[in-house]
Amino acid sequence: MLLHNKKLQYTVRVDEPNPAFAKMCLEQFGGKDGELAAAMRYFTQGWAESDVPRRDMLLDIATEELSHLEMIGQIIIGLLKGSKGALIDEVEGGYLGDFIEGKQEQYQQLAWNSSQAILGGSGPRLTDSMGVPWTAAYVDTIGHPLADLRSDIAAESRAKIVYERLIKYCPDTSAKDALTFLMTREVAHQKMFEAALAAIENNFPPGNLAPDERFTHTYFEESSDGATTSAGFDLVNSQGLWQFELSDPHAGGEEPDLPDVKPSVASADEPLDVDEALRATSRVTAGQISGEEPAAPASSASGSKSKAKSRKKH
Repeated sequence: MLLHNKKLQYTVRVDEPNPAFAKMCLEQFGGKDGELAAAMRYFTQGWAESDVPRRDMLLDIATEELSHLEMIGQIIIGLLKGSKGALIDEVEGGYLGDFIEGKQEQYQQLAWNSSQAILGGSGPRLTDSMGVPWTAAYVDTIGHPLADLRSDIAAESRAKIVYERLIKYCPDTSAKDALTFLMTREVAHQKMFEAALAAIENNFPPGNLAPDERFTHTYFEESSDGATTSAGFDLVNSQGLWQFELSDPHAGGEEPDLPDVKPSVASADEPLDVDEALRATSRVTAGQISGEEPAAPASSASGSKSKAKSRKKH
């Protein structure tokens, strides 16, 4: 059961309309790293979770993400308030005279250039900042806590970066305050998922099947200048978590089996007459391709087309 509280989780205020920035904020409303995607990701994980503490955490965070969806939606509405897009259906609107007299030319220009304002009016749409519709494909739940919690940590990290970039672009002091709150909660959620992952005793690697120990600590040096040891190899050993062994690029398998032979399209064993082969597939000769012979006149090509059309009529 979900209940709606009319009060927001954090106060949202906007100083002045800015349709261009409203369009950017759609990234966190209907984008792949936005609040709706986060809520659906954690709801689907929480509903399927049998571990009570983890289930409670996931559903608490999922519900909070809906609160964040509401907040980012209100920011967008505030940024569109008074714009041409918001008033497009209000012929008697109080701001219409200002638009006619050109007093809000900047807002009018920005609104008309934004599909958000034209098609969404004064409210947010379930799209990202480029107008791409929200899709369930953004929800990457795979149904295993060890994999999903790591994915959740990554999702919160990406969302934090998106909010950070929006804050850097934001020209509105009040909107920036609300965006900072939302960015901060992404960090809090990341910490929660980190704690939930740490609470699982055997949390690496994910899954139940053991890997092949011959290759779990082998570092294949696939990118090398042939002179120095890979800096990547030094990196993976630098923290003392695991000890990797350096190996040359690995090609220890056999060549794959080929598909069944198709004699009708097999390559010839002996050289073919190039001009004869080209005549079957092209209007040009080998000499014309190499430049040794002049290209065929354009009229001859058009004449061929006319003859072909004439044959069709008869």
